[in-house]
Amino acid sequence: MSATIGLFRNATDCESFSAGQVIFQEGQPGAVMYAVKEGEVDILVHNKVVITVGPDDILGEMALIDAKPRSATAIARTDCKLVPISERRFTFLVQQTPNFALQVMRVMAECLRRMDAAA
Repeated sequence: MSATIGLFRNATDCESFSAGQVIFQEGQPGAVMYAVKEGEVDILVHNKVVITVGPDDILGEMALIDAKPRSATAIARTDCKLVPISERRFTFLVQQTPNFALQVMRVMAECLRRMDAAA
């Protein structure tokens, strides 16, 4: 998917997660999204993996767009490093890099299509 177009390759404000660790859970409030710098993360809806994301992908974006509880659970598939993106940082990125907003929309569209196909 490569949604971040390399924007976070040199980021130093990473959070580390071990394989199997829950990053966030469906139903929880969410104040940040993440960009994957290293590793892979499984995205689950109703305990079923719908997609696995890796370096340069994003996850948790819906929390910043609609301010509703998380619609999915994210679990580290491998040890990984994620860059947290607050609403303020997200807004800055959208303003400074309009293509970033388009990539986020593509990620959301792909997830919706996968969920429709699985239903």
